[in-house]
Amino acid sequence: MSPQPPQPRRGRDNRNPSRLIVGLGNPGRRYASTFHNAGFLAIDRLAVMLGIRLQLQGKLECGVGEAGGEIVMLARPQTYMNLSGTAVAPWFRKHAESPGDLVVIHDEIDIPLGDVRLKRGGGAGGHNGLRSLQTELSTPDFLRVRIGVGRPPPGWDAADYVLAPVPEESRTVFDATVSSAADAVLDLLRDGFEKASTRWNQKRKALELEDHKDSPARHA
Repeated sequence: MSPQPPQPRRGRDNRNPSRLIVGLGNPGRRYASTFHNAGFLAIDRLAVMLGIRLQLQGKLECGVGEAGGEIVMLARPQTYMNLSGTAVAPWFRKHAESPGDLVVIHDEIDIPLGDVRLKRGGGAGGHNGLRSLQTELSTPDFLRVRIGVGRPPPGWDAADYVLAPVPEESRTVFDATVSSAADAVLDLLRDGFEKASTRWNQKRKALELEDHKDSPARHA
């Protein structure tokens, strides 16, 4: 079941977005069906769920609407990944009161395909989009919804892996993970980061325990 719409935060000016939700990716057909565009795809899901229309404004494709009474902006930078920060920084400075008002959705090769995890701050981990954001915003402390895409197969370079089309055998799981990331954002907005983070990271642990219980070695 999808999460219920979040409740509004108090004490904010509702004429402007109180939260920026940014999905990372690369513009253009060439990259549309790649792991690296997981953030873009999650924004597309959220736009449908919340009835928000995205339009080009400067370097962002973005739209503003309500999520349970809170005014949010959904955005997809239209620079390439390694310049994401230049697109986001002007809007961050205009609307955000703190790094916690920015939620970034991105692909993560160090998380297994199928998992969604939440994190506050941290390093870039080799992700050029995160590195650009940290540089342009002068802080790493924004919130992150991390979409697991798994490690590349043996012999593959990480960049080639995330920029290649998602393999057919992985498509169903990948699509479901993107949908879960959109649900995680709604959880975050409704319940706050700490509760949402605990819930989603515990889901991962529960799945790991179930996998261990059902593994052949367990029944040997």
